Amino acid sequence: MNYVFPLWTPPALSIHGSTDLFAVRRIFCVGRNYVEHQKEMGGDGREQPFFFLKSEFALVTNTAVVHYPAKTTNYHYETEMVVAIGTGGRRIAASDATKHIFGYGVGLDMTRRDLQQIGKDKGRPWDFGKNFDESAPCGTLTPASKIGHPVKGAITLQVNGKLRQQADLSEMIWSVPEQIEYLSQYYTLEPGDIILSGTPAGVGPVQAGDELVAHIDGLNDLHVKIAPAL
Repeated sequence: MNYVFPLWTPPALSIHGSTDLFAVRRIFCVGRNYVEHQKEMGGDGREQPFFFLKSEFALVTNTAVVHYPAKTTNYHYETEMVVAIGTGGRRIAASDATKHIFGYGVGLDMTRRDLQQIGKDKGRPWDFGKNFDESAPCGTLTPASKIGHPVKGAITLQVNGKLRQQADLSEMIWSVPEQIEYLSQYYTLEPGDIILSGTPAGVGPVQAGDELVAHIDGLNDLHVKIAPAL
């Protein structure tokens, strides 16, 4: 079959210890999944999980340069553990969920907070606030076969060497298996799907020139520099 223009290279993440790549299909993000972050965003309690999606073309790979995006003056970081699905399925029980996970990494859910707030205020979708160019920097994946399935460990973010976010994976409101169970009731999960599993408290703005280092114990750090707007 011929196409009217050349096909793009599939967005993909590197894999620690391998020359193979993990092709990314969809990016699911869970909202308000740490108690203190839920409080800072106006929530209270263990509410039903909710998700939004980013395009796979929002992906930016490790040691990334990310440009300050258009149409915002309030550009925020959110540090998250990336969960990479290796085996698809639907209606997956939480007790079986880890069998579907290929590996884990460190990611950032970059957010145009002012545009997200406009969507909230007007009862409109969040796409302009969440799903935009270069809004999903993600680091190298580490296979679960090498590290198991992290349920505790530090998750932190430094901006220009100063600590801005600090929590533990054990503080998730909805665990990774519970997220997979919930999502797979609404979607057929497929190999290549990734889940950004929530951010702790301490989200805040960055400016052009800032350097971010996102860290989760046992995984490869993610380094991002914010470049001036295109």
